[in-house]
Amino acid sequence: MDITDFYDTFFEEAEELLGDMERHLLELDLDDPDAEQLNAIFRAAHSIKGGAGTFGFDVLQHTTHLFENILDHARRGELALRRDIVDTFLETKDMLHDQLDAYRNGAQPDAEAYARICQTLQKMALDEMGVDVDEGAPAPAAKSEPTLTAAAEPEPEETGDAAPSGDHLEVALVKVADKDRELLVEELGQLGEVLSQRSDGERYLVTLDTSASADDIEAVMCFIIDPDQVEVRTLSAAAAQGEQGDTPPPPAPTQPPAKVEAEAEAETETETPAASAAKTVTAKPPSSKPKAKGGAGESTSIRVPVDKVDQIINLVGELIITQSMLDQTASELDGVAHGAMVNGMSLLQRNARDLQEAVMSIRMVPMDYVFSRFPRLVRDLAAKLDKDVELVAEGKSTELDKSLTERIIDPLTHLVRNSLDHGIETPDKREAAGKPRTGRLTLSAQHQGGNILIEVIDDGAGLNREKLLTKARENGLSVSDSMSDDEVWQLIFAPGFSTAQEVSDVSGRGVGMDVVKRNIQTMGGHVEILSRPGEGTTTRIVLPLTLAILDGMSIKVGEEIFILPLGAVLESLQPTEEELYAMAGDDILLKVRDEYLPVIAVHEVLDVENARTKLTESIAVIVQGEGRRYALLVDDLIGQQQVVVKNLETNYRKVPGVSAATILGDGSVALILDIADMHRLSRTKKEARHASRFPAGVNAPVPFKEVEPS
Repeated sequence: MDITDFYDTFFEEAEELLGDMERHLLELDLDDPDAEQLNAIFRAAHSIKGGAGTFGFDVLQHTTHLFENILDHARRGELALRRDIVDTFLETKDMLHDQLDAYRNGAQPDAEAYARICQTLQKMALDEMGVDVDEGAPAPAAKSEPTLTAAAEPEPEETGDAAPSGDHLEVALVKVADKDRELLVEELGQLGEVLSQRSDGERYLVTLDTSASADDIEAVMCFIIDPDQVEVRTLSAAAAQGEQGDTPPPPAPTQPPAKVEAEAEAETETETPAASAAKTVTAKPPSSKPKAKGGAGESTSIRVPVDKVDQIINLVGELIITQSMLDQTASELDGVAHGAMVNGMSLLQRNARDLQEAVMSIRMVPMDYVFSRFPRLVRDLAAKLDKDVELVAEGKSTELDKSLTERIIDPLTHLVRNSLDHGIETPDKREAAGKPRTGRLTLSAQHQGGNILIEVIDDGAGLNREKLLTKARENGLSVSDSMSDDEVWQLIFAPGFSTAQEVSDVSGRGVGMDVVKRNIQTMGGHVEILSRPGEGTTTRIVLPLTLAILDGMSIKVGEEIFILPLGAVLESLQPTEEELYAMAGDDILLKVRDEYLPVIAVHEVLDVENARTKLTESIAVIVQGEGRRYALLVDDLIGQQQVVVKNLETNYRKVPGVSAATILGDGSVALILDIADMHRLSRTKKEARHASRFPAGVNAPVPFKEVEPS
């Protein structure tokens, strides 16, 4: 067995343990720390240390050893926690993350940073407790790449029959199948010399002469079998020799390694993060050796690389397209003469949809994956700004496509930083305004139809309309006092726009918010802002649940078929002359329930031939994009259907007014329209066209019948 096969698994599980460690550190009550949280933090460090020692990641092993010793004193109540101590713990966690990244990339960790954090931890231990936490730590060896053995000392050269060299380990394999037992004994043989092996009921006992520690042996075995299937105890040399005799002594009760005795009882009650890290059956990398299957502790999940899931989704998408083609052909057949064919196609359609929904659900991950990144950010930034801020996360179980969760983290980070810097006031200002000294920042997520609604809410000072307008004029933006509040709030997304009084490392350069809006638009979403002076600001992000499959409305313009995202479609109607109004600048408005909506003629924007040009003979589809409503004029509505989204920019190039493409049942390509971009494209074309139809200065709507459409 090549132990490097388990590198990727160790890295992934160590990342999860570091995430759990940070979460527990941030949740600690310094006045009354929770014992289970301290135990969980300790166990996370202990597990990472064991894995690092197993794989020969010496610097990581040494750092976690120092950290583990200090955490051990903290959980025993020998170290009184303060904010600065927790800050040091968080800094150590960051250093462990950096070291992990270095090993993942095949490099050695930063020696200077490593020395600094070790010195900091040792000084803390001496100052606070007067103890040497470096005692007994494995000294990291200077080498260009990690070794594959967990031994701290080089093994002695073989000289015939090796004699036991002091203490030995007895490894008990519990409920392990015979075919897998050989694999495990072979692996133990790589970590030392197997002195004896025997069966004792459901337990198989292996006596090992090794320089590896009991912790390291446990870590190696737990990367192959479940934690409750392996037990390790230390034997004296004489006892080890007795184990080789004809009459083996009865096995002594197993006990955990000395370093974790205090947590043994806690581990029997609930699965610990350490056990979770060791359960590589959940994330086993490709290997020709089978995982040992015991009767207990069977894993119920499997970790699969995202690219494999994407490949399955692409294949399911192709299956949906093929099914649509067959369905279209079957729809032309006589239902009586070809009843079996029609029924079979109906069954195929249902099964294909169920398959697609099942596969798509694999990609869905809870928003807690995103929200868990922000407690540390809020804590550190609030301290930097001298503000007291409470972070509240709502809807953490709401699910979103994995690809979107990765891409939404950066925009949310900008919004959170913006709320902390510009929104929430300092404690003194809040108190003077009659507010609690501690500000409240809320991250929430919820499903809304076929979309997910993510909100960043602060109870700060809110946006200042006059200040925004003044700043916009200084920046040369075209604004007016008659603009609605929604239009004024959208000014903060203009490139280079910032209301900060001075430039700092937090804000003031006018970059960030425009990137937020652009990134969200590329994900098929839009941003809305709601604000009330003195009460706070809500920034709302609306995103599709997934970018792979889309529920769409098929429309026809001329001889072309287009797809509108169904989530953007509100209603459809046939306009009358009394509902249409002409505006200066060649604009047409449609009055719908006392609201004037800009009219976008799809055939004009996309230059479609043979389309209906008389507005009253067209169908107006009321759609919403970027928080505004528009009326799209089309020839016909074909119906609702589910389509597989194909990236047009990757396969061709960026097309204005179009977000993506799909393949219809007849094999033809249909473009998926971008609602907001359609409006921008319409405005651009109208401004470029020389319009002399309307007199200058006409601002009020006039009856449409007075003007003949072009």
